[in-house]
Amino acid sequence: MKSTDFVVAGRPGLAAIERFPEVEFADYERRLAEMQQTLQHVQQAYLGTLRRAIIVLEGWDTAGKGGVVRRLGWALDPRSFKVHAIAAPTGREKSLHYLQRFWERLPQHGQIVVFDRSWYGRVLVERVEGYATPTEWRRAYSEINDFERMLSDDATQVVKIFLHITPEEQMRRFRARLTDPLKRWKLSYEDFRNHKRWKDYEEAIEDMFEKTSTKRAPWHLAPANNKPFGRLAAFRIIADRLAQDVALTPRMLDPKVAEAAEQLLGISLPPSNHSGR
Repeated sequence: MKSTDFVVAGRPGLAAIERFPEVEFADYERRLAEMQQTLQHVQQAYLGTLRRAIIVLEGWDTAGKGGVVRRLGWALDPRSFKVHAIAAPTGREKSLHYLQRFWERLPQHGQIVVFDRSWYGRVLVERVEGYATPTEWRRAYSEINDFERMLSDDATQVVKIFLHITPEEQMRRFRARLTDPLKRWKLSYEDFRNHKRWKDYEEAIEDMFEKTSTKRAPWHLAPANNKPFGRLAAFRIIADRLAQDVALTPRMLDPKVAEAAEQLLGISLPPSNHSGR
């Protein structure tokens, strides 16, 4: 599995996708643990630098975005890892440019931030449900490309993932949630409304891929009918993209910390573990 396997080029026909790979659970757990460890190295490499990272997670309702976010959270230190679950804009946010609320949530230096839903709502739900006028959502493609270009120019790595499932799989997951008292809360009226407009959303998603998958910030389309495979695909994409041009070798220990450890604990580390005094 390589992240390049999932890069979107041109306009994919979502309805024509028939290949939804599966993975054995034991293999999934082993590979996931390996990639979580890689991301821990990436996070440490970002700390104290001017680098930033944004992970944009989009996908069909019930496609597994929450599962990816939870497993990222299990691996990464919350001091420099943040998650923004994006809901409908507030009254104040509606009075501002639609990108304003995302500007306010951009990562600081050294941080990795996940947007669970994102500015792409402008060309997806706002387009399909009529919350944005045709002029507004058509203009948004170039606005988004300019926005992401500015982020890239400012040492921000932007990783964009769309988790794709079939309408039949979505219905199966709706039923599973509806019959599980601990998961019913995840369902909303909008989930069922959106399913009825599958073809409209499909067209909007394909337009989004065609117009906003750029060399700097390409879209990655991950088949996710099998949840373990979808998670592995997402982690592979994230790990490969965030590790680009980053030295993952653990840093030297601060010499002041090494000296304090020797004085307090009697532990003298070899010079190879710190940068000297």
